[in-house]
Amino acid sequence: MGIGRIGVWHPLFGRAPAPAVRRAAVEIEALGYGTLWFGEAPGTREAFSAAGILLAATERISVATGIANIWARDATAMAAGGKSYGEAYPGRFALGIGVSHAPLVSRRGHDYTRPLAAMRAYLAAMDAAAADLMLVDNPPTPRLLAALRPRMLELARDKADGAHPYFVPPEHTAHAREILGPAPILAPEQAVVLERDPARAREIARAHMDPYLKLPNYVNSLLHLGYEDHDFTGGGSDRLVDAIVAWGDAEAVARRIGAHLDAGADHVAVQPLPIDLRGAVDQLTELAPALGVRPGE
Repeated sequence: MGIGRIGVWHPLFGRAPAPAVRRAAVEIEALGYGTLWFGEAPGTREAFSAAGILLAATERISVATGIANIWARDATAMAAGGKSYGEAYPGRFALGIGVSHAPLVSRRGHDYTRPLAAMRAYLAAMDAAAADLMLVDNPPTPRLLAALRPRMLELARDKADGAHPYFVPPEHTAHAREILGPAPILAPEQAVVLERDPARAREIARAHMDPYLKLPNYVNSLLHLGYEDHDFTGGGSDRLVDAIVAWGDAEAVARRIGAHLDAGADHVAVQPLPIDLRGAVDQLTELAPALGVRPGE
């Protein structure tokens, strides 16, 4: 699958009005970005429905779920959905899946006490279901895991095609590559904002980070990297904010993307802030030359 070195992650791909999503997808494809990523959470479209809108609106750019929630559908439906888009759009779809977060899973009525075991069993069930599917995805649809901590990264190495870490600094990318080894795909997300004023940039960054700092998976991942309890108070320390959100001019943002690539990423999914699609496309247009993104590549 050709995901390119630089892609775009945006939550509104999964919940903005479909006409606006189509327009943004076409513009981003024309700029030369490699992949469109989106999440699946309360208030968004179902992941395969969102992917279908993006794939049908575009011609070349790849589309990836980042992530499709394993608690939202059983393993047979997940395997069938992945193979269906792999068959219909050869080489243009990647299936990122994940265990989500305890507060979001519990409201669905599921037990989150052993998420790693749940993912391991789910992958085995997907493999069993795929063997019975009368669909041919050629090339095979890549399967990526939303992996942060070492054991989930090991599972991504052993039972998937790689990992799609979210809300991580370049230090995590280096750590993930060490665990994954050289072959699996490593495609981290990186939030960015084109804002040179430190106070304003950090204000935008903290608004983005606030819901994620309430989720234990992300906090524990950052604690594992050496951040401390005080880094999570007051909306996040400047040190943490600057690690999670790259800000400044286009060259400063490009240096952060380069840091992920230098640390072992195959692909970086850029999430432009603020959140509206028009503003996102404008920032991506300004960023493209500094990131080496060119039409037709």
